Amino acid sequence: MAEPAEDRDMTLDELRQRVRRFVVERDWDQFHSPKNLAMALTVEAAELLEIFQWLTEEESRNLAPQAKAAAADEVADVLIYLLQLCHHLGIDPLAAARDKIAKNALKYPVESSRGNNKKYSEL
Repeated sequence: MAEPAEDRDMTLDELRQRVRRFVVERDWDQFHSPKNLAMALTVEAAELLEIFQWLTEEESRNLAPQAKAAAADEVADVLIYLLQLCHHLGIDPLAAARDKIAKNALKYPVESSRGNNKKYSEL
Protein backbone atom coordinates (compact mmCIF):
# COMPACT_ATOMS: atom_id res chain seq x y z
CA MET A 1 0.00 0.00 0.00
CA ALA A 2 1.52 3.30 -1.08
CA GLU A 3 1.72 6.05 1.47
CA PRO A 4 0.33 9.50 0.69
CA ALA A 5 3.00 12.02 -0.32
CA GLU A 6 2.37 14.16 2.79
CA ASP A 7 3.11 11.15 5.02
CA ARG A 8 6.64 10.82 3.63
CA ASP A 9 7.48 14.26 5.03
CA MET A 10 5.86 13.68 8.43
CA THR A 11 7.76 15.16 11.36
CA LEU A 12 8.27 13.36 14.63
CA ASP A 13 5.74 15.67 16.27
CA GLU A 14 3.17 14.88 13.57
CA LEU A 15 3.82 11.16 14.09
CA ARG A 16 3.36 11.59 17.84
CA GLN A 17 0.04 13.33 17.23
CA ARG A 18 -1.11 10.61 14.85
CA VAL A 19 -0.22 7.89 17.34
CA ARG A 20 -2.03 9.76 20.12
CA ARG A 21 -5.13 10.14 17.94
CA PHE A 22 -5.03 6.42 17.10
CA VAL A 23 -4.82 5.46 20.78
CA VAL A 24 -7.46 7.93 21.96
CA GLU A 25 -9.94 6.87 19.25
CA ARG A 26 -9.67 3.29 20.53
CA ASP A 27 -9.73 4.20 24.24
CA TRP A 28 -6.45 2.37 24.80
CA ASP A 29 -4.88 4.82 27.27
CA GLN A 30 -6.45 2.76 30.04
CA PHE A 31 -4.04 -0.05 29.11
CA HIS A 32 -1.00 2.15 28.45
CA SER A 33 0.64 2.57 31.83
CA PRO A 34 4.38 3.27 31.65
CA LYS A 35 5.00 -0.26 32.95
CA ASN A 36 2.85 -1.86 30.25
CA LEU A 37 4.34 0.30 27.52
CA ALA A 38 7.90 -0.51 28.64
CA MET A 39 7.07 -4.22 28.59
CA ALA A 40 5.43 -3.96 25.15
CA LEU A 41 8.45 -2.04 23.86
CA THR A 42 10.74 -4.82 25.09
CA VAL A 43 8.59 -7.48 23.41
CA GLU A 44 8.68 -5.62 20.10
CA ALA A 45 12.46 -5.12 20.37
CA ALA A 46 12.79 -8.87 20.94
CA GLU A 47 10.70 -9.52 17.82
CA LEU A 48 13.12 -7.28 15.91
CA LEU A 49 16.03 -9.21 17.34
CA GLU A 50 14.44 -12.49 16.30
CA ILE A 51 14.77 -11.49 12.64
CA PHE A 52 18.56 -11.44 13.05
CA GLN A 53 18.84 -14.58 15.15
CA TRP A 54 21.21 -17.10 13.56
CA LEU A 55 22.25 -14.74 10.75
CA THR A 56 25.90 -14.11 10.10
CA GLU A 57 27.22 -10.56 10.34
CA GLU A 58 27.16 -10.35 6.53
CA GLU A 59 23.60 -11.70 6.27
CA SER A 60 22.44 -9.19 8.87
CA ARG A 61 23.85 -6.38 6.70
CA ASN A 62 22.09 -7.67 3.57
CA LEU A 63 18.60 -8.73 4.58
CA ALA A 64 16.34 -10.38 2.05
CA PRO A 65 13.39 -8.15 1.05
CA GLN A 66 10.91 -10.13 3.16
CA ALA A 67 13.16 -9.96 6.24
CA LYS A 68 13.75 -6.24 5.68
CA ALA A 69 9.99 -5.64 5.49
CA ALA A 70 9.52 -7.60 8.72
CA ALA A 71 12.29 -5.54 10.35
CA ALA A 72 10.57 -2.33 9.22
CA ASP A 73 7.33 -3.47 10.87
CA GLU A 74 9.11 -4.24 14.14
CA VAL A 75 11.04 -0.95 14.06
CA ALA A 76 7.69 0.82 13.63
CA ASP A 77 6.23 -1.05 16.62
CA VAL A 78 9.25 -0.14 18.75
CA LEU A 79 9.03 3.52 17.73
CA ILE A 80 5.29 3.72 18.35
CA TYR A 81 5.54 2.19 21.82
CA LEU A 82 8.53 4.43 22.61
CA LEU A 83 6.55 7.52 21.59
CA GLN A 84 3.65 6.39 23.77
CA LEU A 85 5.97 5.80 26.72
CA CYS A 86 7.50 9.25 26.25
CA HIS A 87 4.01 10.78 26.16
CA HIS A 88 3.00 9.16 29.44
CA LEU A 89 6.27 10.06 31.17
CA GLY A 90 6.44 13.60 29.78
CA ILE A 91 9.76 12.97 28.01
CA ASP A 92 10.71 14.76 24.80
CA PRO A 93 12.49 11.96 22.91
CA LEU A 94 14.53 14.34 20.73
CA ALA A 95 15.71 16.33 23.76
CA ALA A 96 16.52 13.10 25.59
CA ALA A 97 18.52 11.84 22.59
CA ARG A 98 20.42 15.15 22.28
CA ASP A 99 21.26 15.07 25.99
CA LYS A 100 22.40 11.44 25.79
CA ILE A 101 24.63 12.12 22.77
CA ALA A 102 26.26 14.97 24.70
CA LYS A 103 26.82 12.68 27.72
CA ASN A 104 28.22 9.94 25.49
CA ALA A 105 30.59 12.39 23.82
CA LEU A 106 32.11 13.06 27.24
CA LYS A 107 32.30 9.36 28.10
CA TYR A 108 33.68 8.36 24.70
CA PRO A 109 36.13 11.01 23.47
CA VAL A 110 37.08 10.52 19.83
CA GLU A 111 40.80 10.17 20.54
CA SER A 112 40.33 7.13 22.80
CA SER A 113 37.15 5.68 21.29
CA ARG A 114 37.70 5.76 17.54
CA GLY A 115 37.65 2.18 16.25
CA ASN A 116 37.45 0.86 19.80
CA ASN A 117 34.45 -1.08 21.14
CA LYS A 118 35.43 -0.97 24.81
CA LYS A 119 33.08 0.44 27.41
CA TYR A 120 33.93 3.93 28.65
CA SER A 121 35.10 2.53 32.00
CA GLU A 122 37.72 0.46 30.16
CA LEU A 123 39.17 3.26 28.00
